[in-house]
Amino acid sequence: RWQKIFTFSLWSKVAVFWNKMFLTIIVLLIVLFLDAIREVKKYSAVHVIEKAANINTNTFDHIQMKLFRSQRNLYLSGFSLFLWLVLRRTVTLLTQLAKGMASHAALETQVNDATEAAKKYMAENERLQEALSEKGSSKTKESAEATNEKLKNEIEHLKVELQKTSNALQKANNEVSAVKKQSEGLRREYDHLMKEYEQLQVS
Repeated sequence: RWQKIFTFSLWSKVAVFWNKMFLTIIVLLIVLFLDAIREVKKYSAVHVIEKAANINTNTFDHIQMKLFRSQRNLYLSGFSLFLWLVLRRTVTLLTQLAKGMASHAALETQVNDATEAAKKYMAENERLQEALSEKGSSKTKESAEATNEKLKNEIEHLKVELQKTSNALQKANNEVSAVKKQSEGLRREYDHLMKEYEQLQVS
């Protein structure tokens, strides 16, 4: 069902716009993060100077408010930038996992087809050998031997193809397992970061 949904032509048109929007948001978050760092440094220095000088209380409170806002903006922009990158990576891993699962299914189908064809040719080979043993004619023997040799060659070829397909299937299984492990690790890291972010919001 999801494959049918994601094969709509609408998503291919939105993909270009989405990439541009992602880069725009990343640039915007980086600018906000750098600006927040600048504001924190600025008001931290002013905060120390004003505290040492023991000037007007209202001015000192105003500087503390500015410092608090700049620190808040720093945390929000930093976490937003990081979580946005995590989201992008998660989407990439899910896409790779979906492609790996699709190729895995295709390789399994190929392996099953090759196995069935090999069994069919082996059954035909056995029937020809039985027919050869029943008939004593030399011409029939020669023709059956030629056919038998041809079938043996075809069986060997199918065995080679089956081995190649099995190797490809094993490789695809390894890739899918690696992507699953990486996706699981990323999910645990994301949950851990969300807990830290909630603790930071509470504090």
